[in-house]
Amino acid sequence: MSAGRDGSTGGAADAAAGGAGIGRRGLLGALGAAGALAALPGLAAPAAAGTAAAAAPGRPGGVRPGRVVPGVDVLAARGWSDLAGQRVGVVTNPTGVLMDLRHEVDVMAASGTVDLVAVFGPEHGFRGTAQAGDSEGTYVDERTGVTVYDAYGADADALAALYRQADVETVVFDIQDVGSRFYTYIWTMYDAMVAAARTGVRFVVLDRPNPVGGYARGPMMTTPYTTFVGKKEIVQQHGMTVGELARYFDAEFLAEEAGRRLTDLHVVEVDGWRRELVFADTGLPWVAPSPNMPTPDTALLYPGTCLFEGTLSSEGRGTTRPFEWVGDPAYDWRWAEAVAGYDISGVAVREAYFTPTFSKHAGQVCAGLQVHVTDRTRVEAITVAVAMLVEARRTYPDFAWRQDAWDTARPYWVDKLSGSPRLREMVDAGASVAEVEGAWAEELAAFERRRGPHLLYRGRRR
Repeated sequence: MSAGRDGSTGGAADAAAGGAGIGRRGLLGALGAAGALAALPGLAAPAAAGTAAAAAPGRPGGVRPGRVVPGVDVLAARGWSDLAGQRVGVVTNPTGVLMDLRHEVDVMAASGTVDLVAVFGPEHGFRGTAQAGDSEGTYVDERTGVTVYDAYGADADALAALYRQADVETVVFDIQDVGSRFYTYIWTMYDAMVAAARTGVRFVVLDRPNPVGGYARGPMMTTPYTTFVGKKEIVQQHGMTVGELARYFDAEFLAEEAGRRLTDLHVVEVDGWRRELVFADTGLPWVAPSPNMPTPDTALLYPGTCLFEGTLSSEGRGTTRPFEWVGDPAYDWRWAEAVAGYDISGVAVREAYFTPTFSKHAGQVCAGLQVHVTDRTRVEAITVAVAMLVEARRTYPDFAWRQDAWDTARPYWVDKLSGSPRLREMVDAGASVAEVEGAWAEELAAFERRRGPHLLYRGRRR
């Protein structure tokens, strides 16, 4: 999803739409009737819907010490008590699962404890049936009977109207983020928070680990270049969980944006997560948050290689390795050889060739490279991406930046991704990787100081 875009959705038929065969929603209903998924090996068997597992001393229900437990499982272990007596709406997508892979909406609806009155579906939709730039529309979910409202593309005013239409008292947010400013689910959360502040609705975040760890990297967004791939001034790899971001957004931006802060912000914290942990360390199952984010390694590289969306080269969309394969029909072996000459933490590159099935250069052989993750705990995704940009500019006269005809004032997409024209201008001027990264050192340090009071999880210094 980048730019809201990896990840996007296409309007699906509404609840009244017919058609031959069982259909998507009929299939979901049939699956629901067949029963919940069996527990994965090594996990305790799932409790009956709406019940908590027997609590281990000092831990969320039934959780063994040393495990990373998402906020939704912590809340379920408390019997959903944090939501008792409230009309609840949930902003979620297919990543909103418990550790046993049951979806929280299905479990809440069956619990008899949560008064679940609405689901708000973002890009790709609540059940995940839509591709990038599309949604599922508004419909009644056959499995649960809950109305699913199409929230893709809805700004804060539109979301506030949906809250009033659904008559919610509490909005719950639970979507797996991937740790990059331009991955737009965090801006869906931001708009949902603004709407909650304006309507006086309680806002609850069921927190999840940041899959790329808790350390900040990269340039700051600047106000003239804000868009839905970066609505507010945070750095490119923010190093925060969505719960921490919610605290930061509430303290730093909401009073000005909404006229007030949230009346009640509640974060159900992840149990057992520390800042040095990446997703592979958590033991949790990976559910792709959007079609072009298939693996945790994709997420590790995405804060950097997504910058190639701002070029005319392919960032690997339309292949089985988006954001790992990058190339162009005009490139050759020289690019991979030049980038391989850098000593960049946590990654290695090799010469690679691929043919995208859609998106840029569909059906054409692209020469370029594959970025391999060699040490998940030390990946410097932005550094390798800057090296790739610097060497592509030096090597190929045909290297070019993508320009958007619809935005004549800010035509370069990479400026919106990186937060300002600085990256593009420095690369064009022949700056080195060290010079490019050094240009944002002070603003990164300032952001780390500013975010400090809002952090919830500890970790070793990196």
